[in-house]
Amino acid sequence: MTHASASDEEAASTNDPGTDSPVDVTGHEAQPGDAKRAALVYNPIKVDQDAIRASVERESSAAGWGPPLFFETTVDDLGQLATQEALDAGADAVLVAGGDGTVRAVAEALTGTGVPLTIVPSGTGNLLARNLQLPLSPPDAMVTATFSGDHETIDVGIAELRRADGSRHEHAFVVMGGMGMDAAMIANTNSDLKKRLGWIAYVDGAARSLWTAKPFRILYEVSGQRMRTSRVQSVLFANCGSLPAGLTLIPEASVADGQLDVAVIQPKGFFGWFFVWRRVAWINGFLRRRLHRSKAFLKLRTADNAIVYSRGTTVEIMPEAAQPVQLDGDEFGEAVRIECRVEQKGLVIAIPSGHDITGA
Repeated sequence: MTHASASDEEAASTNDPGTDSPVDVTGHEAQPGDAKRAALVYNPIKVDQDAIRASVERESSAAGWGPPLFFETTVDDLGQLATQEALDAGADAVLVAGGDGTVRAVAEALTGTGVPLTIVPSGTGNLLARNLQLPLSPPDAMVTATFSGDHETIDVGIAELRRADGSRHEHAFVVMGGMGMDAAMIANTNSDLKKRLGWIAYVDGAARSLWTAKPFRILYEVSGQRMRTSRVQSVLFANCGSLPAGLTLIPEASVADGQLDVAVIQPKGFFGWFFVWRRVAWINGFLRRRLHRSKAFLKLRTADNAIVYSRGTTVEIMPEAAQPVQLDGDEFGEAVRIECRVEQKGLVIAIPSGHDITGA
């Protein structure tokens, strides 16, 4: 169950069904002139609870805001329900601290609400924070941004997954999702190794997935383009394109262009992965940073078309048989069809004052 508290002295706000205003358990009805309140949604396994709660309380007080609300994620709730509780309690801003999955879940609940989200980097990947080039430490820098920073809007991807039984489930993603080997790699990553080594543990998962990976055929269609068929190892749909270790999978991806970027990974045989690595590490990475090549150069395909890029506001993917799916690094089971769209400027984020995300 999700636990919430305003502080050690004050309980969390709840909604009184008889009024339109949030009412806390002391019976005080929230008035328009009352101080603003922030809410922190955090994964207790990923963060130093005492330190981050103290930081939020300290910055809230310094900014003249009311006592903050605190919500823990659980095995059954990665953050969506906790965030909805925060919104129902009248939170004016939400901070999230946890892994990429926690960030994804909280962002999903905040999409379209206009309530700003602060990402307090923690956990393994910090993928959205890295793509936005936010400060990764100390945590106080981002906590402060909640109360005195700037606000920007970014796009959010929405993926509708159709299961083999005909059921449909819709989820948001803020970094990227994928079908095929990338999802299998995440499933094969040892959780204990991930806790000890962080993102490096994915190398082990990738190695084990590579030996057993089998290509599969898909039909896919990107908005404004004809339907295509391909035999692939993975197909990725991205809101932003950078990965840990300085790797750039999709250099053209941007969180603010109103489009999704698609990367079809189709190496020919085992040695075809060399061309995939060459593209991601050499062309997208080294040459892009050192030679400052043009965008047209970066659009070039690998020698054997091991990676093919496209872009649009929607993408539909239909594999020949059910395939594993991942969204922002979390497993989402298998799907027989994925329909993705972009929620343009769907999420408001808090960033340090003067921070520029135009290149993200």
